[in-house]
Amino acid sequence: MYRMTFDYHTHTPYSHGKGTIEENVHEGIKKGLREIAVSDHGPGHLTYGVKREDFPKMRAEIDEVQKKYPQIKIWMSVEANIVFGTDNGLDVTEEEKKLFDFLLAGYHYGVHDGYCMKNWMWKHGIGAGERRAKDLMVKNTDMAVNAIYKNDLKILTHPGDKGPFDIAELAKACAAKGTWMEISTHHPHLTLDEIKIAMKEDVRFVISSDAHQSYRVGDFESGLERAREAGLDLSRVVNLEDDGCHGEEVE
Repeated sequence: MYRMTFDYHTHTPYSHGKGTIEENVHEGIKKGLREIAVSDHGPGHLTYGVKREDFPKMRAEIDEVQKKYPQIKIWMSVEANIVFGTDNGLDVTEEEKKLFDFLLAGYHYGVHDGYCMKNWMWKHGIGAGERRAKDLMVKNTDMAVNAIYKNDLKILTHPGDKGPFDIAELAKACAAKGTWMEISTHHPHLTLDEIKIAMKEDVRFVISSDAHQSYRVGDFESGLERAREAGLDLSRVVNLEDDGCHGEEVE
């Protein structure tokens, strides 16, 4: 029987999640989590990024909620946006990074300097020839690898989502930096085939809910199923715990 020990990818109304920090924490406790992170979208997102002035408010709220629920550890993180137009390849500054306990980062549409229109068109099959797709993959991969190497990222979120990426190159970079690759239960990435590619490198994985509603906090079953189907050694999934009882698949 496997259980999820922590969920580091959850959203709140500070970006575009529906559940408050306390509601998400309460659900995490209900699901038996030991840790949870608040990781709202980075401020560079044009429609649902956190307002930069709200980071201190989030820190204060997390500290207050932590006092009420000492049985679970609450971390403050951010799902920074990967871009090519900043020195560190993210939409958070070096000064802002000091506010967080650790960093998550992923690629999203809706940011400046992220090949967003080209990736959106590729995703929707508009003007996407083989040569253009290869060129875009190189640009996307270089952009992501740059962000991985220039930052101490805890998790690379939903790798391969929203554009063509070279998963093998991402996995090499994550292995070198100790960054976990996410198997999301909100997005289809890492896909089954992508897990098979990434697991060839000495990289570790994490299953995340990417919860935008409180009831989804701690959701991991579909990620576990994908990992198993890929033949991944589950000891490489950092937030799965095997209690030795295998009468049921999951808890």
